Amino acid sequence: MKLLITGVSHKTAPVEVRECLAFREDALPAALENLKAREGIAEAVILSTCNRVEITVTTDDGADPQAIVDSFLADQKAISAGSIEPHLYRHEGREAIHHLFRVAASLDSMVVGEPQILGQLKAAYAAAKNCGALCGWLDGLLGRTFSVAKRVRSETGIGQMAVSVSYAAVELARKIFGSLNGRTIMIVGAGKMSELAARHLRRSGASHVFVTNRTHERAVEMARLFQGTPVEYTRFVSMLPEVDIVITSSGAPHYILHKDEMQRVISARRNKPMFLIDIAVPRNIEPSVNQVDNIFLYDIDDLQEVVNANLRERMKEAENAEALVADEVDRTMARLKVAEVTPTIVSLQEQLELIRTGELEKVRRKFGPFSAEQEQAIEMLTRGIINKVAHGPISELRNHAGQPEGAHVVAAIKKAFHLQD
Repeated sequence: MKLLITGVSHKTAPVEVRECLAFREDALPAALENLKAREGIAEAVILSTCNRVEITVTTDDGADPQAIVDSFLADQKAISAGSIEPHLYRHEGREAIHHLFRVAASLDSMVVGEPQILGQLKAAYAAAKNCGALCGWLDGLLGRTFSVAKRVRSETGIGQMAVSVSYAAVELARKIFGSLNGRTIMIVGAGKMSELAARHLRRSGASHVFVTNRTHERAVEMARLFQGTPVEYTRFVSMLPEVDIVITSSGAPHYILHKDEMQRVISARRNKPMFLIDIAVPRNIEPSVNQVDNIFLYDIDDLQEVVNANLRERMKEAENAEALVADEVDRTMARLKVAEVTPTIVSLQEQLELIRTGELEKVRRKFGPFSAEQEQAIEMLTRGIINKVAHGPISELRNHAGQPEGAHVVAAIKKAFHLQD
C-alpha cells in the first residue's frame, strides 16, 4: 500500500493557480468517484479550500500514485501537471502522515492556530465517506488525524489568543468588563471590520446593537444583520450614555467624538466604564478622550499591537504543537510497522496450529481415544510447545518491523516455515 498527498497551498501557489485546481463543493462527489474508479486507487480524499487544494490517495503497491493523480488533474481541470509542477508539493509515506497531522492542527495555515481548517478537513472526509472513496486504511488514518488535532487544541494554547483585529477588540472588552453578557454596542459607520467586531461581541454575550451611519439606509441594512436598532446619525451622541461599547469606522475626515462630549457622556453614565474601539483611518475619536476616567479608547494600532503580541505567543505554542505532532507521527509509524508484519505473524500461528492438530490426529488414530484428563494434558503440552517455538520468530518480526533489514527477516521466516504470501 502506498500513500501520496499532492497539493498546492498559499505557501506554494498564487491564488490564480489555486483557483484553477479548486473543486466546488457540489462537484466533489463526481470528482471523487472518478478518482476512486481509476485502476490502482484504493481510497481517496480531496480537500479544497481558498488556501489549499490537496488530493490524498492510497494505492496498491504496484501502482504509480503520482501518475494516477497527474492524469486525474489533467482530465478534471484540463491542466497538465508539468505546467503547475513548480507550485505542487508531493508527500509520501511518513512525510504524508506528518503533513496531514500538521494541516489538521493548523500548523500549516496562513494564521497558525485558526480552527477552520479542521472543520474543512472533516467536511472533505465526510464527502469522501459518503461516496465510498474511504473504506479502509486511509479512513483510519484520518480518524487518527482528527484525534491529533484535538490533542493539539487541548494540550497547547495555540488557538487561545486573538489574532484578528476584530477579535482582539473582544478580548480587550472582556478584560475591561469581565463578562460581556447584557452589554450594549453602538456601531458608528458601516465598515466591514466594525461589522466583524460587532459579530464577535454579539456572540460573546452582548445583548443589543445600535447602528448609525450618515446614509440611514445602510444603518437599517446593517442593524438587520444583528437584529439591532438603526439610529439617526444626528442622534447617536445623545444615546451614548446607554451604550457600553462603541465601535467607530466612519469615513469622516475629522473627529466625530471629542473629549468634552465624552466627559458629559461618562457623567451621565455615573462613571460606569465605556470601551471605545476606533478602527477608522483617519481616526474618528479624539485621542485625548483616553484621558477621561473610566473611558478606555483603543485605535487600530493599539489593536494591531495586541494581535502581534498574540501571534508571537501562538508561535511559541506552535513549537509545543510541532513536538506533539512529531511524537504522534512516531506512534502512528510504530503502529503501522507492526501492522505490516501482522499478516506474517498470523500466518505463522496458523501454520504451527495446523502442524499441531495434524500431529495430534495421528496420535489419536494410533493409540485410540483418550480420557478427558489425557486430552486436556496433551492440549496443554502441545500448545505450550507451539507457543515457545513461535515466540522467537514473532519477537524478531516485531523487533525488525519498519527497519531496513525488516523485509529480509520477514522473507527468511516465511521461507523457514513455508508460509504463503
